Amino acid sequence: MSNLGWYQTMTTVAKKVGGPLPLAGLIVAAGAVVGGSGVKIKSKVDQMLDRKKKQEEAAIVHTVKKDGKSKEGLIFKVGDQFKVLEVDGDAALIERIGDNNNPYFVSVDFLKTISDYR
Repeated sequence: MSNLGWYQTMTTVAKKVGGPLPLAGLIVAAGAVVGGSGVKIKSKVDQMLDRKKKQEEAAIVHTVKKDGKSKEGLIFKVGDQFKVLEVDGDAALIERIGDNNNPYFVSVDFLKTISDYR
C-alpha cells in the first residue's frame, strides 16, 4: 500500500494520456461538455415550462365587464367572453368565444379596462 493516494493515481493517468498538460486539457474539455450539456438541458426545460404556462393561460376564459370598442374597431359587450392566446408587449392575440372571425389583436391595456383580464 502506498500513502500517495490521489497523487499516484493522477501521475499514472497522466502517463497514460501523454503527460500533465494533455490530462489537464482532457479535464477542461470534459468540464466544458458537461457544463454545455447542463445549459442546453436547462434551456429545453425552460422552453417546456413556458409552453405549458402559455397553454394554461390560453385555457382561461375571461369575461367582459364593461362595453367597449378597441382602437382596431372591435366591439365588446358586457358578458362577451374571450381567451388570450398570446401576448407580445402591449398586443394580445385573443379568441372571442362564439365568433367565427377569430383571432383578433387587441391592446392588453384595453382588455384590462373592460374585462377581468389581468
